[in-house]
Amino acid sequence: MKIDKKIIKELNEYLEEFNLTEIEITEKDTKIKVSKYTRSNINQPSMVANNSPNEKNILENNKSIKNGIEVTSPIIGTAYHAPEPGAKKFIEVGKKIKKGDTIMIVEAMKTMNHVPSSSDGIVKEICIDDGQPVEFGQTLIVLE
Repeated sequence: MKIDKKIIKELNEYLEEFNLTEIEITEKDTKIKVSKYTRSNINQPSMVANNSPNEKNILENNKSIKNGIEVTSPIIGTAYHAPEPGAKKFIEVGKKIKKGDTIMIVEAMKTMNHVPSSSDGIVKEICIDDGQPVEFGQTLIVLE
């Protein structure tokens, strides 16, 4: 199979033009996926080559995190702090939570996915704003 470099270049241009982190195209039995960075890059900011606004936010979030237990997003989507607009938030800074408690909802493809805490602890920092897009593996909260 010969790879058409023009398609990859065009997809890369779309990443820049629309400020995307990845894009995928499927035609018949061929599937091409182009991505700016991988999950490992998020945890190692120095490896990020191109600093778009989204990448800068991720880098700043990673720099602001102190010691603690990080709870990360299991999927790509939009994070919400409450089950519906105007409702009580799942967590607040200083709140004690248990393993399995819902900390946020991440909406992906019109499906609301509850994100459980991976351990017991006290919420030290909420790293994501309500309604903010999140990446797979991006830190949502930090626990003490």
